[in-house]
Amino acid sequence: MDTVQLPVMPPLEPMLAKAQAKVPDEAGVWSYEPKWDGFRALVFRDGDDVVLLSRSGKDLGRYFPEVLDAVRDELEPRCVLDGEIVVPRASGARTRLDWESLSQRIHPAESRIRMLSEQTPAHFIGFDALAAGDVSLMKEPFRTRREALLDAVDEKQWCHVTRTTEDPALGVRWLEEFEGAGLDGVIAKRLDGPYLPGKREMVKVKHHRDADCVAIGYRIHKSGEGIGSILLGLYRDGELQMVGGAASFTAKARLQLLADLEPLRIGDEVRDGEPSRWNSAADKRWIPVRPERVCEVAYDQMEGNGEGGQRFRHAVKFLRWRLDRDPASCTFDQLDVPLHYDLRDVLEGS
Repeated sequence: MDTVQLPVMPPLEPMLAKAQAKVPDEAGVWSYEPKWDGFRALVFRDGDDVVLLSRSGKDLGRYFPEVLDAVRDELEPRCVLDGEIVVPRASGARTRLDWESLSQRIHPAESRIRMLSEQTPAHFIGFDALAAGDVSLMKEPFRTRREALLDAVDEKQWCHVTRTTEDPALGVRWLEEFEGAGLDGVIAKRLDGPYLPGKREMVKVKHHRDADCVAIGYRIHKSGEGIGSILLGLYRDGELQMVGGAASFTAKARLQLLADLEPLRIGDEVRDGEPSRWNSAADKRWIPVRPERVCEVAYDQMEGNGEGGQRFRHAVKFLRWRLDRDPASCTFDQLDVPLHYDLRDVLEGS
């Protein structure tokens, strides 16, 4: 970290986004861009010295040496950019983003990292500029930062600048069309907004409702083999609160998930759970684990009063482990904007 000397220095929290059900449609207010499904990455380049940090401040450079090389070759000599690391893979006649290949890049063995950097090389997608040369751009409007981003990236092969539009209708169309390429939705940024680290000032509209949760425990499947459900938690004011569970795994997945979580088990402790509202005879004992693993889940609704009692209304769907996420960053803030219909909207549309 001490190797770079720039007007914006690491560590730095990236600006965040808050979920919303619809693409905001105020023309002249927003800039729209695809939401890339990868690892968030802040790039600090000072000549040959490059620092590549994750959203939580972890060093990504050791896992993506080819990205470090690409930054030296394709970015301006002194700049700080915000973006995403992605791995594209050919799928038939098309190319899609490949989350599984990207996740496999986080590995402790340097030999495997080198091998994967050649087999599944990653790209950097820039979508914001925080500094150019000796000038900080943090207080500048996004319009200005966007121009600096275009100037900072020489799109040869591995580093790119994301597309943007100021047309709300095109933003909506992108939400529908780009899913086929493996993208994750649409991001909206205020054209006159400054860059605010750690603040949820952007809007994200995704193809499904999801949340990043902390795995806090599990129940063994009724067959006795593998995991039947994973208990999930979110942080509020520094305290981890249970919000429900993910279930309905295949036999193969049950065994793999047990292998993932068993090393985090807290001694031989077993806790009693809440009685099931549907099946009073079900065994609700569960095994706590250290809150070190983050998973992304899909859900339909939350219920509760918003004062610490919120829970997923139904069992949620486990999507994937998020090895790039810090458990402490998994908070209720993700759910601040309620993603549900008002009954009046339903009735008035009938």
